[in-house]
Amino acid sequence: MADGRKVASTRSMATRRKRLGATRKRKLRSSTTSVKDVVVAQLDEIQRSGGDGVLELGRGTSLQVSSLDKMYFPKDGFSKGDLMRYYATVARAISAAIRDRPLILKRYPNGIDGPSFFQQNVKDVPDGVRTARVKTEGGRTGERIIGGDLLTLLYTAQIGTIATHAWQSRIGSQGFADTTTIDLDPSDDVPFSKVVLLAKHVQEELDRAGLHGSVKTSGSRGIHIVLPMPTRTTFDIAAGVAQRLAERVAARHPDLATVERSIRARPKGSIYVDAMQNAEGKSVVAAYSVRARRGATVSAPLRAISASSVARYVGKT
Repeated sequence: MADGRKVASTRSMATRRKRLGATRKRKLRSSTTSVKDVVVAQLDEIQRSGGDGVLELGRGTSLQVSSLDKMYFPKDGFSKGDLMRYYATVARAISAAIRDRPLILKRYPNGIDGPSFFQQNVKDVPDGVRTARVKTEGGRTGERIIGGDLLTLLYTAQIGTIATHAWQSRIGSQGFADTTTIDLDPSDDVPFSKVVLLAKHVQEELDRAGLHGSVKTSGSRGIHIVLPMPTRTTFDIAAGVAQRLAERVAARHPDLATVERSIRARPKGSIYVDAMQNAEGKSVVAAYSVRARRGATVSAPLRAISASSVARYVGKT
């Protein structure tokens, strides 16, 4: 906080907060101003005013935010406020991708250079944040955060979650997979151009099988190919589809691809075609998610999803 703000009187601070609140309410009522723009403007103002405040999200919902000026990506100059502004901007798109999906949180309370930890079960979340009791490993149940709305998305960022990892099932049909994912994971010495080439070969295999999928960058060094599954596809079948495709690609292109799980045993310069993240309860980073990496890279979608012909292929597996 600037020196001038430090010496501001309690009365003047209270007056400013009152005026700011009135301005937010007027903006939220405006039919010509998007919620995204209103929220970003509020985050800007809160960060300029010291980094702590309350976001008014409309329809009676709000979120207490704090430390917006904390550097989450210090070498790139991106703050917690920058992360929250980004998620507010892409909220509609990412919420569609994670709607009704349980989330797994990896929290970085002090940014990517600080310690991190995983959180799955939650309690005592703010009013309005979506949670549900879901079945977890070993038949147990746990209260999990459920994606799909702006308040929940911004709350996860507020508590230090940088990347959004979502299950490949939704709470309405938890025991069934609605997507299965192939992750092209290159060795350190493989240029990204070869990952792109292998992704094209995967697409050729999909075409031969009469399948359609979506492609996105992983936000790291790889590419994800995501296939929609027919209604009530079990996780065993979904995982089998991905594994069968991975093995076919590796067999056709042994100079590029491998399904060898052991890093030491993989051929030098190869790309691991990973189909092993498709079990129930495992998660995949969502499209539009920021990654906890230098540069604040994003998992960027490259093509829209089409679900046609998948049912026929599942029937053969």
